[in-house]
Amino acid sequence: MGKLKGQVVLITGGARGVGAATARGLVRRGAKVVLVDLDAQPLRELEAELGPDNATGVLGDVCSLEQMEAAVAHGIERFGRLDVAVANAGIASYGSVLAVDPATFRRVIDVNVNGVFHTVRAALPHVIERKGYILVVSSLAAYAASPGLVAYHASKAGAEHFANALRPEVAYLGVKVGSAHMSWIDTPLVQDAKQDLGSFRAMLESLPGPLGKTTSVQECADAFVDGIEKRRTRVSVPRWVNAVRWLKPALTTTLGERDARKQAAALMPQMDQEVLALGRSLSARSAALEQHPAAESTLEGEVQRTA
Repeated sequence: MGKLKGQVVLITGGARGVGAATARGLVRRGAKVVLVDLDAQPLRELEAELGPDNATGVLGDVCSLEQMEAAVAHGIERFGRLDVAVANAGIASYGSVLAVDPATFRRVIDVNVNGVFHTVRAALPHVIERKGYILVVSSLAAYAASPGLVAYHASKAGAEHFANALRPEVAYLGVKVGSAHMSWIDTPLVQDAKQDLGSFRAMLESLPGPLGKTTSVQECADAFVDGIEKRRTRVSVPRWVNAVRWLKPALTTTLGERDARKQAAALMPQMDQEVLALGRSLSARSAALEQHPAAESTLEGEVQRTA
């Protein structure tokens, strides 16, 4: 079981997708997990699957510092320590700057940037105590931009730089900080985009080489677990994503943007029409969760029920 045995890891967005698969992998290696999510049913199911000795779940919204502080406090109460925090919760929106719902744009930034801050702020005192590790989940989107996903790209670039600034800030305290960068992963977020938008499917099909390929959730989770165990500065999934980091300056030149500009001319009008027809800029799953977020007034009761 190695270095992870007995360690306690907090994971936001822990009920589904990469967060859930990472939790399973960590528990297999002897760690305990504190799962934070807005989606109650899969959270309870995963908590039951992993067992009360290994996992505890808390309904919480990363956009609320108070809820994240309550989630961390619950984890400390249950397991007595916190070694690692994984800021994994994230959402995306569809549509051009002219078409995206402004409230949705703000929500993406709130979840993907402020949510990272709230997660780290709440967890950091305990992680410092353990000389532990923070993993901020960014994306390939921090390196290479695509039309129609402006909020997502802006937020993931912000998450990456948050990690870059935090790393030297806490290094002298013995804490290591990493950022994770993934290409398209077969998560509910990508599945919903493929289902909702023909323009998104067409964009993936037009990307050259591996750029349009989708990687499995399990491969991504395995890389996360390995990155957490080894306290990596960067976790790239697949590994070729790290090469794109070095190409970033070239990708924002006129030549580097040539293909994206061609795609935009063909696909952006279609995407905006599809978003208009959907009546929403979020995926169906994300939109449903936005209607029933974990309320601060009920969080204490949820914590008690998971104890």
